Amino acid sequence: MHGVFFMAAFTSILSLVLIVIFIFTNGLPMMFEYGLTDFIFGTTWNRTTFGLLPMITGSILVTLGAVGLGVPIGVMTAVFMAEFCPKRLYAFLKPAVNLMAGIPSIVYGFFALRIIVPQIRGIFGGPGNSMLAAILLLAIMILPTVISLSEAAIRSVPRSYFSGSMALGASHERSIFSVVVPAAKSGIFSSIVLGVGRAIGETMAVVMVAGNQPLMPRGLTEGVRTLTTNIVMEMAYASGQHRDALVATGVVLFVFIMIINTTFLIMKTKEAK
Repeated sequence: MHGVFFMAAFTSILSLVLIVIFIFTNGLPMMFEYGLTDFIFGTTWNRTTFGLLPMITGSILVTLGAVGLGVPIGVMTAVFMAEFCPKRLYAFLKPAVNLMAGIPSIVYGFFALRIIVPQIRGIFGGPGNSMLAAILLLAIMILPTVISLSEAAIRSVPRSYFSGSMALGASHERSIFSVVVPAAKSGIFSSIVLGVGRAIGETMAVVMVAGNQPLMPRGLTEGVRTLTTNIVMEMAYASGQHRDALVATGVVLFVFIMIINTTFLIMKTKEAK
């Protein structure tokens, strides 16, 4: 069994190493040949000019919006399910959350295209395919991840914490929000990290509602293109330097995610101390 576990871990690490090697060996040469500054900070993207700043900005704004909207709702829902939810309602709510996690992203995209986009079009005008539509959609899509992991973290806190707080005279709500939730912050923090990863890495659903304009974001009701959608929309017909630029976009996305994960890890380590 020691050998089986070793091979399983080795396979996982090897897969990651191969992915990194493929992306960087195919993307970095193009970036340095074209000019790293022009590639990262350029604002024009077409088949001959490759400026990635609009997509980087779009990814950051869409992710921040989705996390800012979805994480508070998800964490509060997790607290309700773990501490306040009646058993009959929980018997329905828990499977519903698990079902949300299993719904394909393309189905979420269809939902947003038929429900969210028309509502935005009716309220704000314009086509409706916009940054706001992408934010609302991703906020919904990260809910199952945040809810499930946060609930598990809250339930893992020893019940003696809650009982001790109640014995000292704290109210039910105060015991939960001042004792139980802070004790579960490590797991809740992990759920946020995974939610960020889900938001920034989502592609097909965002393609359907974001407007996909390779321009600098001009407002919530205007179209936007993210790094992932930039790759999937053009890879089918790209060739030569254009194709290399899309692979280099993957390099930027990979580095971007590594920076986010490292930042969260540092913050989590400081909180632990």
